[in-house]
Amino acid sequence: MAEEIPLEELMFEPKNGSEALADYVMKKFVDVEDSRRDEEERWLNAYRQYRGLYGPETQFTDTEKSQVFIKVTKTKVLAAYGQMTDVLFAGQRFPLGVESTRIPEGTEEAVNFDPKAPEQMLKKAPNVYGFPGDGKELPPGATQDSLELGALQDKLQPVESMLKEGYGKTPTAQTFHPAREAAKRMEKKILDQLEESSASRHLRGTAFEMALFGTGIIKGPFALEKEYANWNDEGDYDPLIKTVPRVENVSIWNFYPDSDGKNMDECEYVIQRHRMSASDLRALKKRPYFREEEIEACIESGTNYTRKWWETDLEDYRNSYDIDRYEVLEFWGNIDNALAEQAGLDVPQELKDMDTLQVNCWVCHNKIIRLVINPFTPKRIPYFAAPYELNPYSFFGVGLAENMSDTQSLMNGFMRMAVDNAVLSGNLVFEIDETNLVPGQDLSVYPGKVFRRQGGAPGQALFGTKYPNVSSENMMMFDKARQIADDATGIPSYSHGQTGVQGTGRTAAGISMLMGAAQLSIKSVVKNIDDYLLQPLGEAFYAFNMQFDFDPEAKGDLEVKARGTESLMKNEVRSQRLMQLLQISGNPNLAAFVKLPVVLRELAQAMDLDAEKFINDEREALIQAEIIKAAGGAQQPPQAGGPPSPMDPSGGGGGNIGVGMAPQPGEQGFSAANNPAEQPSGDEAQALMAMLKGGQ
Repeated sequence: MAEEIPLEELMFEPKNGSEALADYVMKKFVDVEDSRRDEEERWLNAYRQYRGLYGPETQFTDTEKSQVFIKVTKTKVLAAYGQMTDVLFAGQRFPLGVESTRIPEGTEEAVNFDPKAPEQMLKKAPNVYGFPGDGKELPPGATQDSLELGALQDKLQPVESMLKEGYGKTPTAQTFHPAREAAKRMEKKILDQLEESSASRHLRGTAFEMALFGTGIIKGPFALEKEYANWNDEGDYDPLIKTVPRVENVSIWNFYPDSDGKNMDECEYVIQRHRMSASDLRALKKRPYFREEEIEACIESGTNYTRKWWETDLEDYRNSYDIDRYEVLEFWGNIDNALAEQAGLDVPQELKDMDTLQVNCWVCHNKIIRLVINPFTPKRIPYFAAPYELNPYSFFGVGLAENMSDTQSLMNGFMRMAVDNAVLSGNLVFEIDETNLVPGQDLSVYPGKVFRRQGGAPGQALFGTKYPNVSSENMMMFDKARQIADDATGIPSYSHGQTGVQGTGRTAAGISMLMGAAQLSIKSVVKNIDDYLLQPLGEAFYAFNMQFDFDPEAKGDLEVKARGTESLMKNEVRSQRLMQLLQISGNPNLAAFVKLPVVLRELAQAMDLDAEKFINDEREALIQAEIIKAAGGAQQPPQAGGPPSPMDPSGGGGGNIGVGMAPQPGEQGFSAANNPAEQPSGDEAQALMAMLKGGQ
């Protein structure tokens, strides 16, 4: 462990404040690096198992000829990784959503108006209530003239006098959900930002390290300038530079959390280790608050990156330990207020009375190249760590490779024994009587070999011995160890193509049941992704947008929902159940009890379809119905009661029906003539079309 340096000594040494803060960050880095040595050994062992490499602790005897390594760990890690990514990204959308709370605060849950209401209903009712003290005040809960519409305030202003609280109760009523509209807008914004930052690719990298090492790290959102390709009218390349929120996967090897923290909420600080080239360092000068002079001084000082002890294994034992790169430490955490000011941080007046400040500090060559107060409100360290298997007593989780470490060693041992025995039993072992041979001869045996004999009867100088083949017993033990690995990991062999399934598993239904059970084994892992990664990441994006990209139309009583676990049910079974529910809703006596819009959206999601793209909401559905009616209405099915068709043997009249002529206006069967009240006027149709465009 590094020698403890008192904070007062760091603060009041004759060196400048930047050097004192840099020393403080370096001390923290050394402390946490020493504390995680055991974790690094676990990860390195997991990496060797994945690559099929024996570590230095494995010692082979002279009698062991085979050094085969059966990479079952790699197979299971990739199987778990495939299941995780299939669950998370099987659909067309990132598994993250924004919804309004069950009872939204600050906005009405629902408001409605009826465009076909009688004229007297369209007029604003006189205010029958007086003023405070006259006994005519609004009763508690009343919202006369005070509807809170949130994001729909401006959109519904033209029909404000027609609005009523609650859901529409007439077929022509238009219902609006202010909080839901804000949630949809915020969800679209977050999903667009995630797509723009290639979040799916970064999350896949995180999922892989979760399966292999036990923990995956995501950083973000943080502001970063992105270049968009653009050419001006003259044909010259003129890129557009836009600041956007980004996320990135951080390798567990370069992530150093507070050694006393068991999760991100308990961490006082974290440090990320960067390996940068000179061009990477110079690129930092374009980002806000980086100190250009200090960066140039670091470059002039020369490279300072040295490989850690574990990097030689990860990079296949490269001979060179020094490379042409710079080591940069990114610190997020609490430091003493006086130390921050001494290092040149401009502390706002309202924060000068605080003992500590949460800052972001970059260090290279013992120089501070960036120092700012944590810009996020509320304060948060922009890293999220998701465990594959939660270890409540450690920050880092348990990975799949660690769970099957012993069984992997057993499988390797039994396989080496089987191979050595197969080679031995497949060849003759010779005994040679040298007294019958001419001395000085090469005694190696190979096809066409000639021995010079000097005495004895023919055949007495060489004796061939064949050893029994017992490799089948070793392979039985190998299979047993593999079964134990299946149980230890929760990833059965048949889930990644292993044959030999017996019993009901040989049937199609049995295989379907087994595969379903295998997928459910990953449910706890996906739940960890929801709780420790997707949920806090979505909340961080929500807070980021509210702080740096405020949109009043996306403001409301909203909550972020991680939908990774939900996607486990988006399969054929779920689709079948939803279809059954739709069939039940066809019963007139039960139709009123089924929320058809909800069922249709859930069905679209179960089919991996974008519900927002293919399914209208209640308001859009009403408008669409009016448009269809205005266009002439849907074709009505033929009425029963006519003579049976000869093409219908049942006699029920269900034969082929020819194409008829459309009724002319004024004729019998023309809907507008028969029921003109049901047809929207020209003004109403235009209003409906305008509302439809506004909803889109």
